[in-house]
Amino acid sequence: MPRWPHVSPLVYPAATLSAASLAWTTWSLVDLLGTGAIGLTVAAGADVVWASVIVAEARGLHVDVKGRNIVPGIGWAALLAVAGLLVWHGLLDGSVPMAAAGPLLPLGAKVVWLLALVDGRDPAALTDDEQAVIASMERGMAFEEEQHRIEMRRREMAAERALAEVDVDFRIEISRQDKGRELARRARIAISPITPEQPPSAASMPPIAPPPAPAPTSASIADLAREHVAITPNNSDAVDAILARRPDADRPSVAAAVRRARRTADGMAGGYG
Repeated sequence: MPRWPHVSPLVYPAATLSAASLAWTTWSLVDLLGTGAIGLTVAAGADVVWASVIVAEARGLHVDVKGRNIVPGIGWAALLAVAGLLVWHGLLDGSVPMAAAGPLLPLGAKVVWLLALVDGRDPAALTDDEQAVIASMERGMAFEEEQHRIEMRRREMAAERALAEVDVDFRIEISRQDKGRELARRARIAISPITPEQPPSAASMPPIAPPPAPAPTSASIADLAREHVAITPNNSDAVDAILARRPDADRPSVAAAVRRARRTADGMAGGYG
């Protein structure tokens, strides 16, 4: 919401008084300095100073010194300096009325401008103190946003660094595995080949003798069954082992003997069951 929603009617007399004050002040300072046209620089400078302060106050400009706005004080100091020069000019000219009436123009312009600014101000607008509080909150939010942005950048950098380290470790591990496979492959190739020997000729080879027949054994089938059941967990393997030693034995008889021996070894009563 704007602080001055409308232009006060007092602006027009304030502007008129300001123009008259500028003319009077300029003439008085030029006459007081006695430097001719060069005195216009000092006169115009003094007028510009206090007029600029009025504009600054109208725009709500703040210059804080130890928590206090010094803009109004600057305006009054400039105005009093101009008024003092006007009084001095009147006294030097020997004119008491001019010394008394001279400062009225800048002082009147200042007062009317203050009234115009107050009259044009929105009554619902925020005060200077309230605006200062809001400005402080906005600065705090801007500071926190900047802190958050920097913190996010720091976290992104840390994450990128961690990802880069993981990527480097991964590539090193892949390279190590590739090199290991390559070394293993080259190690097999590096083994010196063995020169194959010439097979002996058929004329020099002795005749292959037939395998000797298994020696007969005097152990009975029952004894062999008990012996092989004790060392063989499978009945069929026990039967095959017994037949290898007794090829003349009948396979069904040997299998029956093995089963009887197995039951006896397992703690069953009797040899049949």
